[in-house]
Amino acid sequence: MRATLIHDRPIELDLAELRRRLRRPGRPASVCGDQGAPPEADQLVAASVLVPIVARAPELTVLFTQRTSHLKSHSGQVSFPGGRSEPHDRSAESTALRETEEEVGIAPERVEVVGMLQGYHTRTGYLITPVVGFVAVPFELRLDPHEVEEAFEVPLSFLLDPANRERRSREFQGSTVWYYAFEYRGRTIWGATAGMLVNLYRRLLDAP
Repeated sequence: MRATLIHDRPIELDLAELRRRLRRPGRPASVCGDQGAPPEADQLVAASVLVPIVARAPELTVLFTQRTSHLKSHSGQVSFPGGRSEPHDRSAESTALRETEEEVGIAPERVEVVGMLQGYHTRTGYLITPVVGFVAVPFELRLDPHEVEEAFEVPLSFLLDPANRERRSREFQGSTVWYYAFEYRGRTIWGATAGMLVNLYRRLLDAP
């Protein structure tokens, strides 16, 4: 079970090496939040997502969800499982694991949490903590039909190759804003989710 990170040269990463790199302190994230989003943490709602690295052989993958089209915010978008922190959640990790079980049916005991990325603030008023975890196989998905249209996996190596990400722009409330995007087999991963993937790349690259 491996993935390849592309930089000046290919870097092979197995689960042990991913675990080592994610557990070491990292430098500040290169993508702190959506362009134009307020950075003041006290004005933002706490939320967490799980970045689920699926321990498949021979190639590691990342699990994504596609949100249903009837949701009020981010309908139809590709995202990580996760959501707003609740008062009974003990930590950002607890929020990410609870939301993952609710949205896709993966129980917390199937996930080994191996690290967290720097918080990401969104234009919609959230401060998201990305929790990175290894998901043991096999598992059976049970999608919440209210929130999740479908779930799919993308090879981690694809996401760790800068050639597969783009810098795009769009008009938002009278201004031009920039964001990252990945295209994979007809699906577009963009916005906050893509920004967190760029931060994951930087975190794995920066670890000595």
